[in-house]
Amino acid sequence: MSRPGHAGEGRPETGPTGRAGRARAWAELLRLPALFTVPGDALAGAAATGGRANPRTLLAIGSSLCLYEAGMALNDWADRAEDAVERPHRPLPSGRVHPTAALAAACAFTGAGLSLAALAGRPALTVAVPLATTVWAYDLSLKHTAAGPTAMAAARGLDLLLGAAATTGTGAMSGGVRAALPSAAVLGAHTLAVTTVSRRETQGGAPLAALAALTTTAVLSRLLTRPPGKRGSPTGPDIGPRAEPGTGTPSMPATTPDTPTPTPAFQVTDALRTALTAAYATTVARPYFHATLNASPPLTQRAVGAGIRAMIPLQCALTARSGAPVAALFTAALSPLAARFARKVSVT
Repeated sequence: MSRPGHAGEGRPETGPTGRAGRARAWAELLRLPALFTVPGDALAGAAATGGRANPRTLLAIGSSLCLYEAGMALNDWADRAEDAVERPHRPLPSGRVHPTAALAAACAFTGAGLSLAALAGRPALTVAVPLATTVWAYDLSLKHTAAGPTAMAAARGLDLLLGAAATTGTGAMSGGVRAALPSAAVLGAHTLAVTTVSRRETQGGAPLAALAALTTTAVLSRLLTRPPGKRGSPTGPDIGPRAEPGTGTPSMPATTPDTPTPTPAFQVTDALRTALTAAYATTVARPYFHATLNASPPLTQRAVGAGIRAMIPLQCALTARSGAPVAALFTAALSPLAARFARKVSVT
């Protein structure tokens, strides 16, 4: 999956010459700190199925990482003329990476991603192929159209479903994968909001886009913190199955007097989910609000960066809500690493 938008909030980074300079140029091209936002997709998908992560889940994560980097390299190759005007410090317009090398890297990463998905099984490959297709379509043709944000959202949702399909090892329309669709929709909605804000970040964004993103954050936070109920119950629709922590067995907390009282494990998991949802909301609320009041390029770019960083706590909240607190905490541990490396290389 390529980056949302066309420009970033990072300072121009030229780096030294020689081998170290080339390594830094490729790190900028591939936006390596953004990789930390990828594993949580597959882990959230695995948790949404009610099962445990397994070796196929790891292959799905590897596939996601490769397809993500394919999108990054292809994005800069497709935007090289635009970046020469708006971001001449980027690796391609500055001459630090040759355009042919970037395109070759995109092809190689795509091949590697599909190969890893194939190793995870036919169900995973069935999801990885449309995911790769969406990535290439976005970068080459859809990015500058009205369909661009929707394509980016679809790519992120498919990435979560890739983890679900690989973990269950069953068909794309199986019960386990269908159970991951609500989580994929939540992740896609957040991605849609961020990408929409990013579309004019170099010239100054649209206040309404930032306001819509802020509203989306509020709605998603409410869905994540809403007491889960059985589908069709008076408490409203659930956004996915929940597994008894540590067992991988789908279960639901009580919503009627005829069902058992929630266990302490569920209470701890729900508290974790609430805390992670709060982390998600607070990461983006202020930048979105500032961009709503003043959609200048710096504030819009700051809002886009916050939206990208918020991807990790959102994945964590989805994973915890599905009853996988250990996987949620593992994903949360990636956040400080992403922040640390983002200080050296821009994620946008």
